[in-house]
Amino acid sequence: MDTIYAQATGRGKAGVAVIRLSGPRAWEAVSALAGRLPAPRQAGLRRLRAGDDFLDEALVLCFEAGRSFTGDQSAELHLHGALATVQAVLRALAGVPGLRLAEPGEFTRRAMENGQLDLAQVEGLADLIEAETEAQRKQALAVLSGAVGAVVERWRASLVRAAALLEAVIDFADEEVPEDVTPEVSGLISSVSQDIVVELSRISTSERVREGFEVAIVGRPNAGKSTLLNALAGREAAITSEVAGTTRDVIEVRMDLGGLAVTLLDTAGLRETEDKVEAIGVERALQRAAQADLRIFLLDGDDIPLLQPEPEDLIVHGKADLAPGQGLSVSGKTGAGLDALVTELTKRLSVRASGAGVMTRERHRACLQRAESALTAARCELEFGARLELAAEHLRSAARALESLLGRVDVEMLLDEIFSSFCIGK
Repeated sequence: MDTIYAQATGRGKAGVAVIRLSGPRAWEAVSALAGRLPAPRQAGLRRLRAGDDFLDEALVLCFEAGRSFTGDQSAELHLHGALATVQAVLRALAGVPGLRLAEPGEFTRRAMENGQLDLAQVEGLADLIEAETEAQRKQALAVLSGAVGAVVERWRASLVRAAALLEAVIDFADEEVPEDVTPEVSGLISSVSQDIVVELSRISTSERVREGFEVAIVGRPNAGKSTLLNALAGREAAITSEVAGTTRDVIEVRMDLGGLAVTLLDTAGLRETEDKVEAIGVERALQRAAQADLRIFLLDGDDIPLLQPEPEDLIVHGKADLAPGQGLSVSGKTGAGLDALVTELTKRLSVRASGAGVMTRERHRACLQRAESALTAARCELEFGARLELAAEHLRSAARALESLLGRVDVEMLLDEIFSSFCIGK
């Protein structure tokens, strides 16, 4: 196995920069620069030298194989974060025989291959690196800490028990079996199946927490949608004008509302029009509004244009500085009512986010659907076919589907794509 190295902290000036190494020659390479190594997992201050060239004074940390992030022998150099210092140390490491620069995600990939992480935890780590909000951070940490693996292992244990009971009956088919195992097997299948159905129902919400909710601001031309978007964003994100139909395309602004990632969409004014370009904008507005998780209907009067509100949508009266309306009423110009709008919007999205589970990706959904299909087939064999061999095989198929969720089988084709999203040094 190669020994790899890379800068683990972000590029650019910083107070501290970390270079990590992993592989059988990690300690040897650090010793070549730092001399005597500190005891494993204890930091030691060392002067780094490349021949007669003094590179830096750094903290050195060493980790034994099996006690490191990757599971391999590893080391870290905590340097002063000057660009020239980091480059000098990287050049020195490049000259050490047997070392090479790590590829994107290679440290994490080694951690998975050495059993330090399962694939779901790898995805959780990727999400943690990308987390922008408190909800995303908590969700990613839950997955990284092994929440998916814990659930899957519980399900898998039940399926192994059910399959073992059926195998016992099959193996002793010619002998007297002391009891009918069908009720216990059916109970185990039903329990796991019900749990999977519940988790499947939560994935869409979990994906929204991970990727962000979309909230569309809709209304007639000149209702004040762009002004409201700018007021909520705190900047001039959209062009505002007295001329009706100024907004032709969908304008997006990313925000953090109560710890949730939210993308606000400013859409074209909804009205019948002869203008072909404006008509395209209206059609796009209708499509994005229909796909959004929630809509803010900004009214300039009492009519609701071209689109039927859903129960969770917000009906808001605009231009409150000119004519305050009943219920939620806001003014993008003066800021009146904005706090109340943000509070109500955050409340509704938080209620929806509370239904999130531990499965967060489309890959997880596909694995769970395969497992559920196999369990349904096993249940049918028990209830109607009485073919225990087929029922047992379906249980094994369900268990394999769950194992693939953790990266144990049938995921080789996915690994390159997953790890390519990681930065070098992670």
